Order: sequence, then structure tokens, then C-alpha cells
Amino acid sequence: MTSLVSGLQGVPPEEHPNGYPFVAGRNNVVACVKHFVGDGGTDKGINEGNTIASYEELEKIHIPPYLKCLAQGVSTVMASYSSWNGTRLHADRFLLTEILKEKLGFKGFLVSDWEGLDRLSEPQGSNYRYCIKTAVNAGIDMVMVPFKYEQFIQDMTDLVESGEIPMARINDAVERILRVKFVAGLFGHPLTDRSLLPTVGCKEHRELAQEAVRKSLVLLKSGKNADKPFLPLDRNAKRILVTGTHADDLGYQCGGWTKTWFGLSGRITIGTTLLDAIKEAVGDETEVIYEKTPSKETLASSEGFSYAIVAVGEPPYAETMGDNSELRIPFNGTDIVTAVAEIIPTLVILISGRPVVLEPTVLEKTEALVAAWLPGTEGQGVADVVFGDYDFKGKLPVSWFKHVEHLPLDAHANSYDPLFPFGFGLNSKPV
Repeated sequence: MTSLVSGLQGVPPEEHPNGYPFVAGRNNVVACVKHFVGDGGTDKGINEGNTIASYEELEKIHIPPYLKCLAQGVSTVMASYSSWNGTRLHADRFLLTEILKEKLGFKGFLVSDWEGLDRLSEPQGSNYRYCIKTAVNAGIDMVMVPFKYEQFIQDMTDLVESGEIPMARINDAVERILRVKFVAGLFGHPLTDRSLLPTVGCKEHRELAQEAVRKSLVLLKSGKNADKPFLPLDRNAKRILVTGTHADDLGYQCGGWTKTWFGLSGRITIGTTLLDAIKEAVGDETEVIYEKTPSKETLASSEGFSYAIVAVGEPPYAETMGDNSELRIPFNGTDIVTAVAEIIPTLVILISGRPVVLEPTVLEKTEALVAAWLPGTEGQGVADVVFGDYDFKGKLPVSWFKHVEHLPLDAHANSYDPLFPFGFGLNSKPV
């Protein structure tokens, strides 16, 4: 994902010094890579948790993406809420200053997370003066203070005047912030270019998003026999059933951090739901029956359906709200899938931010299974592939576990026994 940096800031010239911030021009924006460092490796995957690892492991597993970002001239880095071997990153001078700034040569600025300093004392923010002193001396250059800014200014001033935060540390932080602002051209053009506004959500961007959906879909199963794939679906089938909690919910397709912090359900923005896309993709003679939850009457008349598309998955979430020790398909998703798949040939489209438990009944009874992740607003991308206009290209970016008790999975371990291995992904054409 490190190529996002150049997508936002522009591509620096070959002679650009490593670690020095770069922004190509007014059509680009400052990028921020986060959360430094090891936030993806916390014990049991807990948000804001503790990454238990040697420095060598940190350097081998978690730091490499930052090296690629520094090589692209990333302007800012955000510190992580999480801890490394019990020390909170916002207080870790070794990692923030000695490693990121000195060893790796980062010349942009280091920003705290939202109320990141408050978390350095228990209860949170109770000893705010200590929090400020510890974080700024550790290497935080810019502090994200959403509420207690008056106290922050007073305490910060006192700490500098008393010498507890050296003026040299302040000068370093100010120099870094000004460097990024000059690189971004803020002093020449302090206001945004409003003429760029129509590009937000424009046709070209939606087409690109649709392409991203097509390429990210992972086909986990197609047909109960390998030589008889179930996909692609017949777009001219006489009658099809579309059902499930996620079949007609744009908010669920988008996930968290969309419109609101934790995301929403429903038609929250402009876009195409899976149901919209299916109706658009099928032939004029095809009858599409949609029910969010399949009724007994519909299931009783199952012989009239050529096939069913069942979309289930997770509700939107973000941060700690997403911590989940069970990882089962919510909203009775497994029961819905099983009820339909027992009597109608069924394609399951799983909409989730991560692998979830797939019960044996789901795997056995369904004809096909697609991991669609969080496709966002462009549900047409899913229909493009399941109806055969494009082939499946996606491969699993993580191992798919059988049971949560098996986590964490290590693809290099002798005991590695996933449901689907890292890098797995079928295509819809027979071999």
C-alpha cells in the first residue's frame, strides 16, 4: 500500500534525498503514514494493544513499509496508540527519535494521534503536564489536541520556560513543521484550489474504484466439483433470488470511517449496492426477487429459482469497536446462508473487513463463495466479475483461519494449517 504516498504527493525525482518531504504541486496533498510502529502486530490483534517483539523482529516485519514511504518523500508520520513491549509509542524516544529520525533519516514531522498524549497517564489525561513532557521529548513534533488546547498551551509554555523541554527540541519540531509547509507550497498558496472540487466523486474516479473492486475480489470456491465451476452466473436465468443483510446496503459495503467514525447502515452516499448492480447486469427477461431475510414462502417455492445470491458479512466498525474475539458472521449470516443453500444453488458474497469463521455447513452447502472485503460505493465491480465480464484476479493478502483458536497463523510455521492459505485465490474459468 506504500504506493499511496506517491499517489497523494506525486512522484519525486530520482535525485530527491531519501527521507526529505516532497509534494509535487498544487494538485497534490501531504501524505501521512501511520501508525508508527507495530500497530498491526499487537498481541491478539487488540486495538491500541501491545506488540511483543524484539527490535530485530520489529525491523524485519513492521519497519520495512516505512522505508518505502521515506524513499518516496513522505511528509509526515503519525505515532501509534499501541505499545512496544509495554512502552507506549508516543513515549518511546528510542523508536521515534533514534530510529525514525536519526537512523532512518526522516526529515518531515511526527504527529501524535487524536488525544495520543492523554493516554500516557492513568486515568487518561490525569497528569497532562507529564504527558506533554514525555511525548514531546520522545520526538512528537505536532500534537493533535481536539479539546484541551488551552491547558496544552499553558503546560507546554511552562515546560519550555522551566527547561524541562529544551528549546532545541522546540526548534527541531518547528523546523520540521515549517519544512513540510514550505514543501507543500502553503506560504505561496495558503487556500485550497476550489476548481478541483468537481473531481471528487467524478466518473473517472468511480470507474477506477470499480476496477479496484473487480481486482480485489477473491474466489474461495466455485462448484462442488473442480471440473464444473459454478461461476460465472447465467445473466439470462429466468428467476433469481437475491437475499442477505448486505445485498442492498451501501453503508455496509463501505465499512467504518465513511460519513461517520464507525460507519453507518443504509444508502448513506451516492453509489451502487450489490442489488442495484445485479439488476443492471441481468437480462431483460430475468426476474430478480429480493428479500433482506428470505421468507418461508419464498424458500417453499424454491424450485422456481435458477440460483440465489446471498450477501452477508460484518457491520461497519472502526478501532476498538472492531475488536472481536469470535469473528463469526453477524446477523445470523450462517443460518441465512444455510437455509438458502440447502434448497437453491447458492453464491455467497462475504462483505467484511477481515476473514471470519466459515462453518463447515457454509462451505459444504454453497456452490460458490467470494470474499468481497469492503467494496465501497461501486458494487458494480462485484457484478462485473460474478457474471463473467472479467475474471477473478484477487489473492488472499492474509491466511484464512479455520477457528479463532488457531490465530495468529504463521505461514512459515510447520503447524500451518489454514482453511485457505496466504495467497490463495481461484479464477472462474476451468483449468
